[in-house]
Amino acid sequence: MDKEPLQGLFGKQLKAINLGLEGMAEGIEEQNAEVTRVNWSPPAEILPNMVFTKSGASIDQANDEACQRIIQSGAKLVGMGIAKDVIPGMREDMILHAGPPITWDRMCGPTRGAIMGALVYEGIANDEAEAEKIAASGDLTFEPCHHHQTVGPMAGIVSPSMPVFILENPVHNVQAYATQNEGLGKVLRYGAMGEEVYQRLRWMEEVLYPTLARAIESMPEGIDIKGIISQALYMGDECHNRNRAGTSLFLRAIAPALIRTQTDSEDTAKVFEFISNNDHFFLNLSMAAGKACLLPAENIPGSTIVTVMARNGTDFGIRISSQPDQWFTAQAGEVEGLYLPGFSEADANRDIGDSTVTETAGYGGFAMAAAPAITQFVGGSPEMALRITREMYEITHTEHPDFKIPAMDFRGTPLGIDIRRVMETGILPRINTGIAHKKPGIGMVGAGILRAPHACFEDAFNTFQKNYCA
Repeated sequence: MDKEPLQGLFGKQLKAINLGLEGMAEGIEEQNAEVTRVNWSPPAEILPNMVFTKSGASIDQANDEACQRIIQSGAKLVGMGIAKDVIPGMREDMILHAGPPITWDRMCGPTRGAIMGALVYEGIANDEAEAEKIAASGDLTFEPCHHHQTVGPMAGIVSPSMPVFILENPVHNVQAYATQNEGLGKVLRYGAMGEEVYQRLRWMEEVLYPTLARAIESMPEGIDIKGIISQALYMGDECHNRNRAGTSLFLRAIAPALIRTQTDSEDTAKVFEFISNNDHFFLNLSMAAGKACLLPAENIPGSTIVTVMARNGTDFGIRISSQPDQWFTAQAGEVEGLYLPGFSEADANRDIGDSTVTETAGYGGFAMAAAPAITQFVGGSPEMALRITREMYEITHTEHPDFKIPAMDFRGTPLGIDIRRVMETGILPRINTGIAHKKPGIGMVGAGILRAPHACFEDAFNTFQKNYCA
């Protein structure tokens, strides 16, 4: 004879969620109750919830200070210039790259391809073969963009003659820099080489750059990029892999100045077309804005907030507020995503780029709930986008009051990755990203989602514990 369903409150059939042993679920099912099994296990290691440093200072108060500096910061586009002339510490023999420090012999295919292409663009090499020899000779200096207040998407290559945007944080009197965005596909930042790549870069230097620079120079208040990010989140962007609204808002902001300062109407028209046809144009500005806001949060004693999170295609690296000059690294992850026709995961390079500065600053993948359409580009579903954002609140110190998510009752985005929370919860930051081909010279092959690696957060936690709490 069948058992009567196990009754819960108000006579309704009992439904249970099982997080424990399988035998517990079976026992409940024997009572004819509905059981949902959740694949969960406790963290492998229970870590201490550090509250104070050995000097008695509050870690939470240090983290409050770091996050408040990020929140209070502004990010305005105030000008443009040539990299070697405006980026601090930039030299003629220097190439900047994304992610933590790396030598030529360990660089991945897209980083090598972008460096080789940059050397041809610069006129230092006549072709890619000569460029490879020069790059491997030891005569050039390779340094992370982050060491120079700069950020670069994907391979992140900045060579001396490249035009860059100058973003100013007027609250803390610091600046950040980024190149102009080439678009998607066969472009240098994805490691592509070839005449079409060089022609585009030269046009960007000879037409796009002076046209934009004149317009920006004529705007005494600059362009409020942080404000555009805030508005773009309302309009369906997350300002990492979806920048359609941000690009449109930027073009709207600069359009009158472009017209007033034009010297050639056809050049101005081509600039409009280039930006309008490149939905990712705002990405580099969004990244530089994140860097400008994060810089003041560095060097706060006792803070466990992540201020840098970046990848070079080989290594994934983070830096934390209290130890701003030390990188903690692990192997870069493999991206799960959607691929362009003719490509598959077998073609994909590991995770690459400085664009995780957006997640670090409180948007990008952390704000996916604001941009459900992003899932058509990186995979997943709108429900997954909401779930990712909710999960990121578990590892962040606070919420950003200037970046709000309409679909979550205008809740502020998760801000301030705390290495303590990462270690205590076992939850790792979620990132959405483009995918470059693993071989030099090919370019973009897709886009997807992944988590940051555990090892670099564990290393940072252990080092902080030793330095501040032992």
